[in-house]
Amino acid sequence: MDRITAAEVFVAIVERGSMVSAAESLNMSRAMVTRYLSEMEKWSGARLLHRSTRKLSLTDAGENTLTRCRKMLAVAAEMVSVGESQNDALHGLLRLSCSQSFGQGAVVIAVAEFLRRHPQVSIDLQLESRAINLVEDRIDLALRITNDLDPNLIARPLAQCPSVVCAAPAYLAAHGTPQQPQDLTLHNCLTYSYFSKSLWQFERDGEKTAIPVSGNLSANESLVLLTGAVEGAGIVMQPYYSAAPLVASGQLVTLLSQWQPQKMGIYAIYASRRQMPAALRALLDFLVVWFAEHPQLVITEY
Repeated sequence: MDRITAAEVFVAIVERGSMVSAAESLNMSRAMVTRYLSEMEKWSGARLLHRSTRKLSLTDAGENTLTRCRKMLAVAAEMVSVGESQNDALHGLLRLSCSQSFGQGAVVIAVAEFLRRHPQVSIDLQLESRAINLVEDRIDLALRITNDLDPNLIARPLAQCPSVVCAAPAYLAAHGTPQQPQDLTLHNCLTYSYFSKSLWQFERDGEKTAIPVSGNLSANESLVLLTGAVEGAGIVMQPYYSAAPLVASGQLVTLLSQWQPQKMGIYAIYASRRQMPAALRALLDFLVVWFAEHPQLVITEY
């Protein structure tokens, strides 16, 4: 990790009196502040702070480290970033993470356009179904479709993504067609394996309802659940952009047309605004505009 940033974090903790206040002053997540402090103690080879429920205080090693950190920051403040001054073009490697279905359906198209505009930037796109740790996995930006945001991370909204409930004609012929959201409790519903309790939420004319659903097949990837639905394994709720081709081909049938499944937010998620590379800042701004100009790729309405 960056020792200059770690020094800045340590000084902020001492001056602000808490890690929470330091995170706010640095526009950094609490998780990142904790991680930088841990790294600073590892580099120093000693515990730097006494922690209690009421306050933080410096150890003897912390006093010495604080002095050195302040000197380090003073020297850093006098330095000019030669790379930035010599070359104004965006450059560098960015590591992005998103789900496979979202990556194939929209993200790679946006990334390709960004790289055409900024050919000196490189992007490593990681398709992950698991919940990743941005710091540990060295991910600069995660693109997620979710309504459950981590308060320790920074999320920039990009778009809204509607969902659709659907099933194969063969499943409906064998098990019947649900007429109300409550009927889903009697059906085999295919859910995400990392949800401890699956609640499918709906709205109609201002009326909201949340239905607990379950089934004998779960997975951590949207495309797997859609394939299971096509094979007649059960009913799915999926982003409409992902299910739309299967609905258009007749392989899946949309259900509960009078009810609107809860829309999901599309977010760009990152750990800190501090010392953000120019390429990452440019990519964030680009994605906000790009999703606004290409709503058909997430189907804002259907």
